Amino acid sequence: MRTDSVNLAAEALAELRTFIAQRYGQDQLPAEVRTYRTRAKNAQEAHEAIRPTSALRTPESLAAYLDRDQRRLYELVWKRTVACQMRHAVIDTVAVDLACTTPPPDLAKASELFRATGSRIAERGFLAVYEEGRDDAPEPGGERRLPPLEVGDTVAITALRADQHFTEPPPRYSEASLIRALEEHGIGRPSTYASIISTLLQREYVELERRQFRPTDVGRLVNRFLVEHFGHYVDYEFTARLEDDLDAVARGEREWIPLMREFWEPLRQKVEATAGVSRSEVAQARVLGDDPESGRPVSVRMGRYGPFVQIGTREDEEKPRFAGLRSEQRMDRITLAEALELFRLPRELGVTDEGDAVRVAIGRFGPYVKYGNAYVSLGDDDDPYTISLGHALELIAAKKQADAERLINHFEEAGIKVLRGRYGPYVTDGKKNVRVPKGSDPEAVTLEQAREMLAKAPPPRARRKRKAG
Repeated sequence: MRTDSVNLAAEALAELRTFIAQRYGQDQLPAEVRTYRTRAKNAQEAHEAIRPTSALRTPESLAAYLDRDQRRLYELVWKRTVACQMRHAVIDTVAVDLACTTPPPDLAKASELFRATGSRIAERGFLAVYEEGRDDAPEPGGERRLPPLEVGDTVAITALRADQHFTEPPPRYSEASLIRALEEHGIGRPSTYASIISTLLQREYVELERRQFRPTDVGRLVNRFLVEHFGHYVDYEFTARLEDDLDAVARGEREWIPLMREFWEPLRQKVEATAGVSRSEVAQARVLGDDPESGRPVSVRMGRYGPFVQIGTREDEEKPRFAGLRSEQRMDRITLAEALELFRLPRELGVTDEGDAVRVAIGRFGPYVKYGNAYVSLGDDDDPYTISLGHALELIAAKKQADAERLINHFEEAGIKVLRGRYGPYVTDGKKNVRVPKGSDPEAVTLEQAREMLAKAPPPRARRKRKAG
């Protein structure tokens, strides 16, 4: 997406007007060609607007050549292009008074009336082709479409509700409304909007819930740090002003080296000044109360791998206890009771038929069941706080079955296995993995051959450690 221009070529406009007159009637064509201007401050209008190569290529005519997603995208572009050159729609604002008795009284004197307000389409105009969808659910009491009604009509009651409405805050941003806000503030370009949204999601600053962005604990933390220490750079006007300066460089009105120096020197000083700010200073741990068993304080904090609850402090003789928050829990909303519930893990569930202890816990990569020295991950629908021994044994049995299907041969004395892998059969001793050569029968691999293959295999790569700082 390299353009947000709304300009259409003259030949495209002429073809659109001819097509509209033939397909929808001459009365649906405005007297003059409609022209539009973008309100975006930093619009890129060097290119023509996004449009079909020809209005005659209707979505129906191309259905055989496009898959579902391609057709939906083409329909959107085609419908909006055609609709932008049609007559406006005429919509009447309507209020209907409904009497509660039979026969209906004089409405002017009636004391008990129900009123419905909404709209009614008088002339469809461009709505015959395209009607703008909603990114957010309509607010209670918002615009409603009413059916055709005449004075004296009887309306059947299908439901009667007594609802109480409260003033609500503005809706959270959706993808479309966020881009609209960026445009209004002159931030970014059409080619950067997708990367902005993907960065917010990939770094888990926000999450999409019912098509709306909701900030995560990490997002709130990063936002607080930037506002407190880099407020000048996250100001709405900063990006717009800098892009104006860069445009001036492109026009030859400013030198780029002094501009870069003006930008870089203050930023470098800010970065150096905040180098010593610790995570605990930014996170601002919240004390929830005291643990009823030990009497030690319970607090919620932000750690390297996400938010967690801590019982005790580092100054105590007894080491603090830690528990990570569940995916649906938030640092600013979690209660003391909910925090203490997290320390029910690990849970001892019982033993397997072989006598191995079964326990459930949550690790770095999610909840799991441990039996003996083996592990099995819980599914998305499994709750580690409520899972029963019976269900845990079912998961263990399924894991053992899967492992048995992978196992081709096991040389127990040598600790060497021949397994089926994602990329074919291989030999492993727990430290090295080596593929079985193509053309060889993995079931016929002997212990001596397996040892020889492992001896020739290169040593496993050591993980590179990050350098401090």
